[in-house]
Amino acid sequence: MKEIRAIVRPHRLDRLREALRAIPNFPGVTVFRAEGFTAPAAIGHRTVRQELTDFSSKLMVSVLADDAMVEPIRAAIIASCATGQIGDGIVWTVAIDDIHRIRDGSVIDGAPPG
Repeated sequence: MKEIRAIVRPHRLDRLREALRAIPNFPGVTVFRAEGFTAPAAIGHRTVRQELTDFSSKLMVSVLADDAMVEPIRAAIIASCATGQIGDGIVWTVAIDDIHRIRDGSVIDGAPPG
């Protein structure tokens, strides 16, 4: 089991939602508000406007999914959120040891024993 996380532009959320819902057996997504900036070395020359808007609004999305679903989810995030501009965001995966339901403490199906 993996968690796929991504930082994306807020105006791409509707497009991302459609792309994720199109994936068979998609498990669901959690969305967080976030702010951040790109490392200055990655940008090169910055304008005054860029300096004044250093922290831009972003969204962080999080999806817990079986290993086999990681690539289709990652591909959907990239395809639906890319504009070709600096600041489109990043996507990464994190290994999940176990998942337990808060209601009763049971292990959620598909999660490895922990």
